[in-house]
Amino acid sequence: MKKLFLLTLILFSIGSYSQARKIEIISTKQSISDAEKYPGAKVLIGDVKMKHEGATLESNFALFYQEENIFKAVGEVVIEQGDSIIQYSDFALYNGNTKKAKSWGHVEINDKEMKLSTDTLYFDRKEQILFYPSGGTIRDKKNTLKSTRGTYFLKDKKFTAKTKVTVVNPENNLESDHLDYYTNTNLAYLYGPSTVTNLKDSTKIYSERGFYDTNTDISYFVKNAKLFLKERTVLADSLYYDKRKGFASATNRIKVIDTVQNMVAKGNYAELYEKKDSLFIIDKPVAITVVDKDSMYIAGDKILLTGKPEKRIARIFNNVKIFKSDLQGKCDSIHTSQTTGLTRMFVNPILWSGKNQITGDSIQILMNKKTEKLDSLKVLKNAFMVQKDSLSKDDFNQIKGRNIYGKFKDNDLRIMLVKGNAESLYHNRNEDTKKLETITKEIASDIEFTLIENEIEQTKYFKKSEGKTFPPSEFPTEEKKFKGFIWRADEQPKTVEDIFVKDKKTKVSKPENLNVKKAKQKFIKESTKKKKSKVKKFDLKTNTQL
Repeated sequence: MKKLFLLTLILFSIGSYSQARKIEIISTKQSISDAEKYPGAKVLIGDVKMKHEGATLESNFALFYQEENIFKAVGEVVIEQGDSIIQYSDFALYNGNTKKAKSWGHVEINDKEMKLSTDTLYFDRKEQILFYPSGGTIRDKKNTLKSTRGTYFLKDKKFTAKTKVTVVNPENNLESDHLDYYTNTNLAYLYGPSTVTNLKDSTKIYSERGFYDTNTDISYFVKNAKLFLKERTVLADSLYYDKRKGFASATNRIKVIDTVQNMVAKGNYAELYEKKDSLFIIDKPVAITVVDKDSMYIAGDKILLTGKPEKRIARIFNNVKIFKSDLQGKCDSIHTSQTTGLTRMFVNPILWSGKNQITGDSIQILMNKKTEKLDSLKVLKNAFMVQKDSLSKDDFNQIKGRNIYGKFKDNDLRIMLVKGNAESLYHNRNEDTKKLETITKEIASDIEFTLIENEIEQTKYFKKSEGKTFPPSEFPTEEKKFKGFIWRADEQPKTVEDIFVKDKKTKVSKPENLNVKKAKQKFIKESTKKKKSKVKKFDLKTNTQL
């Protein structure tokens, strides 16, 4: 008895549910049956109106398959779902059992946030999902979005588009292979190769993952991010960019290319201020310039670039090291002016040019801006040049004076003029046997040296000089090294990798930009939500079988 009652209850429930899902005819001018032409259908002609579970369907002509609960409409078709959306098309096919519709021919659908136009549209009322497979356009108050395929989630006001996606407004053009766009917030979340182009100044941003706020022109990218400015290109693992403020923040594996001055700066954290023409980089920063087809690397704790390209100033602070195939250096800080081509080294500066070690209180290097080659050298106060004797570990050729002025030719140091209290100590070897024959020590007001392949070939003394040449055995041992002599060969960077080895530890903290932090949190929140949500794919096959 209990089993019979339970079965009756289940059958009654199913019957009631099925009855509630039946499509109802509200009105029509004419209703006929044509079993030969439309078997199983009721033919409705003129001002046809039907309803089903909160939605109304209107058309000029319709076929109603009552048993199958299917409605086929032709001519000025209107589907309205409460006060949420209204849809227009030339044709429509609706299944009351699945609550799925297919519309085609000049399809247009509107809700409070957007207007969608396409040729063919699938509508799943149960899941509240719209899908078009062959080209569509969405317009809201801010943007016009076009794509080959797209899905619109009515509850979330989210549009997912794939294949040749564009989001356009009067200021910017966004192109993507895959994005999520929210019509209520105008935010675009990017999941494929995407480019945002500013239509006013042609600034471009490229990425393969991130988000872009079309209201504020703020973007945050986390995969293969690239920012193309008028004079610079910025590449990084992650990139925040506020177009209106002209501010960019980049993190990890940064590469900033100066397209005007042919210079590259690298590091792991950077901030760029377009309107102030300034850029600073920390966390293993290095600046790379091309000098006569050879790369010069300058690394430190922090790089700061300011000014327009033709007037740009480069400052590098703390633990500065320089590497070029024929020139290396080291100091605490460095200052380079693009206007003058002058580079100044401060605090215990040292240069290695070939076999020569050069030190002084400050060192200046002048670049020829036209030829882009090294022009001249200034070593100011306590100038000292040391050259290790090629065949002896204890013997050093030395030049000392108040200042040293050098001249380069083809990037090789060719002339050295020692000005004021000049002293020199030189070991003379036989050209053939290389045997040490004499040691010469000279003192003069000024001394000029001519070098070939980093070896002193000629010496010229100015004003009265005092000096003496000794046989090696008679040279006083205590005079082998001038006062202030220091041999610093162990500090010389021998490779590019050596410039990143720090002699002293200094901590440079990364600035915490609140806007960047908010953008990062917003993207992470949406990405997490996207991973957790499991949206069913739209069943095109079911609709085409209706």
